Amino acid sequence: MKKAYLVLENGCVFEGTPFGKEADVTAEVVFTTGMTGYLETLTDKSYHGQIVVQTFPLIGNYGVISADFEGEVIAPCAYIVKEWCEKPSNFRSEGDLGTFFKERGVVGLSGIDTRTLVTMIREHGVMNGMITSDPARADMEKIKAYSVKNSVESVSTKEPYEEKCENAKYKVALFDFGLKKNIARSLNARGCDVFVLPYNTKPEVVKKMGIDGIMLSNGPGDPADNTEIIKNLKEISTFGIPTFGICLGHQLLALSHGFKTQKLKYGHRGANQPAKDMTTGKVYITSQNHGYAVVSESIDPAVAAELFVNANDGTCEGIEYKDAPAFSVQFHPEACAGPRDTEFLFDKFIKLMEVNKNASR
Repeated sequence: MKKAYLVLENGCVFEGTPFGKEADVTAEVVFTTGMTGYLETLTDKSYHGQIVVQTFPLIGNYGVISADFEGEVIAPCAYIVKEWCEKPSNFRSEGDLGTFFKERGVVGLSGIDTRTLVTMIREHGVMNGMITSDPARADMEKIKAYSVKNSVESVSTKEPYEEKCENAKYKVALFDFGLKKNIARSLNARGCDVFVLPYNTKPEVVKKMGIDGIMLSNGPGDPADNTEIIKNLKEISTFGIPTFGICLGHQLLALSHGFKTQKLKYGHRGANQPAKDMTTGKVYITSQNHGYAVVSESIDPAVAAELFVNANDGTCEGIEYKDAPAFSVQFHPEACAGPRDTEFLFDKFIKLMEVNKNASR
């Protein structure tokens, strides 16, 4: 049986079995705790430039279902599991992960001790690694030096396009920083025609669109690297258009207001992250995928207030703005395969657009 190895930048080597495409790949190694939703994980562009480790021991048991994809491409550089299911059982299944990975050119590694690997990442923090069939080929200096460049530019749409619905009441511009498809679907379901825009769309273009609201999508990478987007959002925020940011969109909106972001030790990735509503005290279980967070202490109380905080580590999970009709959250209210406890935030956005529309009449 063939062997493949994960070589971490700290020198640790894990031996496993390859599946899918066999190739050398170097990237940042992160883990996600979701028990389901592996198809959404694989097609979530927020994982661009990363090797994803699944903590749940068996992955692939319901096969490959294209209708569940959140994007057209496989975003992670590679995928690590304890065990992958070679014979999935589901009436919607269109095939198994191994065949799918070979067709899409995805590097897979199975059979390693994922529990030890994840424990190591939790203690040390995220680190880079290399998957290879020969550990002797691993250049430790190159592994340590790896970083993702131009991540948002790499995953954003190149041209604007529309996602319309019947009997639309609102027009929403959705900035694509690496969006998940269900953001547009969630807006369509609430009577919004969605106009998807490239990441670098200029403020003057947005101003002329005659839109009722702006959505800022999720996406990959260090938010502070996106200086052009931050500058554009600073100007767009002065237009008075209701705005809702998710994940990277949340971070970029905060940076445009002069707040700061920080890299987390190992991030929040999974479907079981508790977010506390600072207004009501209620805690929601949320789906998350991010390695950075807005620094709570950097939020100017004259400009904004924390809307949610993470109940585990107290990091910022949401912001409500006072100088504009805008709010944002770090988690995913549109999450598939769930939880869907915070879908009401889309209704909050709809209400914000309705109030703004009525006020301008």
